[in-house]
Amino acid sequence: MDASSSAAPSSSRRELSARDKSFPPAAYGRTLEDFLDGEPVRSDFATPLLTLDASALAHNVEAMTAWAEEAGVLLAPHGKTTMSPVLWNELIDAGVWGLTFATAWQAQAARANGVRRILIANEMVDPVALQGIAASLAADPEAEILCWADDVATVQAMSAALGEPDRPLPVLVELGGTGGRTGARDRATARAVAEAIAAAPALVLAGVGGYEGALAHDREPASVARVDGYLADLSALHREIADAGLYPEGRTPVVTAGGSAYFDRVGVVLPPRCADADVVVRSGAFQIHDDGFYAGISPMGRVVGSAPFRSAMHLWARVLSRPEPGLALLDAGRRDASFDEGLPVAQRIAGRSENAAALRGSTVTALNDQHLFLRLGDDVVASGDAERLRVGDVVRLGLSHPCTALDKWRLIPVVADADAADPRVVDAVETWF
Repeated sequence: MDASSSAAPSSSRRELSARDKSFPPAAYGRTLEDFLDGEPVRSDFATPLLTLDASALAHNVEAMTAWAEEAGVLLAPHGKTTMSPVLWNELIDAGVWGLTFATAWQAQAARANGVRRILIANEMVDPVALQGIAASLAADPEAEILCWADDVATVQAMSAALGEPDRPLPVLVELGGTGGRTGARDRATARAVAEAIAAAPALVLAGVGGYEGALAHDREPASVARVDGYLADLSALHREIADAGLYPEGRTPVVTAGGSAYFDRVGVVLPPRCADADVVVRSGAFQIHDDGFYAGISPMGRVVGSAPFRSAMHLWARVLSRPEPGLALLDAGRRDASFDEGLPVAQRIAGRSENAAALRGSTVTALNDQHLFLRLGDDVVASGDAERLRVGDVVRLGLSHPCTALDKWRLIPVVADADAADPRVVDAVETWF
């Protein structure tokens, strides 16, 4: 069974309104489909504006699925990155094994949009959430929802909440690491959790999993070695459980790891050690990618693949004020842009490539709720080029960390090519944050 959706979600019949940030008031009361028939362009929208690039989205999905096939792994991209049914469907259409989520509510949002195989990469102990998952599984024999446990107490809490469900809930043992996030801190503890799951009538032992991204934050040799060591421990835990006969007969176990920074190491370490399992990579940021953290650490195009991922998200913001020669205030802020993994980066002045010199050496130094501080380079100020950046100009900015960029927008325009002078808007995707 793949992650097939029972319905292709669409925003085309959605009626536009003032709830749709930065859409032009002239579009209010019209359906999105009708509005798009007029072939709008980026400059038809107010600022600030977040856009997605259709060509970059397609490139990123194609590159990741090609790598996964070559590496011999399956993909369950992290759906929480976008929380967009349209973008989930693009992944499903590309043949992914499933989709990953972090909370029971996110999983229910996916179920409401027809996603049938869901991996909740987290412990589930909330009774209301667990009962909702059990009901969802009972209502659809084709649905599969898996989650994690890292403690015998977790298993006991799950069993108490579920009682005697129509179908047992598949659970993976989570192995963590010192200084990491959740997860049993050693294999002996993890083995005890596996035994508890296997003995619980309401649960079924489905495999092992974890998150290596919490253990390192760069591509230095010591960091990569730490990741590899953790993945080796994860495979050893799987082997120990399999050799003990704890997995139920007739079910292929899942071994899962792989954020967006070290998925290449998962492809190297796990498949040869876990030939009897489905090795599942959960990277989520690749679909959108960025111009910050992931651009600096992703292995795609450096270690694997023939070309890097491309950032599919851009923020467009307008110059409101030039109160000092080296300072511009733009009309975007924390309500519009991500800032937890790096501040935005000024890339170009919209429609005025000949004046790109004004942004040379510029740096975004701060974000307020609705203002962005853009400091211009000293040499640009000294040369007079800074005067080319004028009040009313629109600046395209690159962002870091899609997870905390998309969550600020309910309906995001999709452009055909973000590098065009005035990109044409060809679609818009709704988010469910």
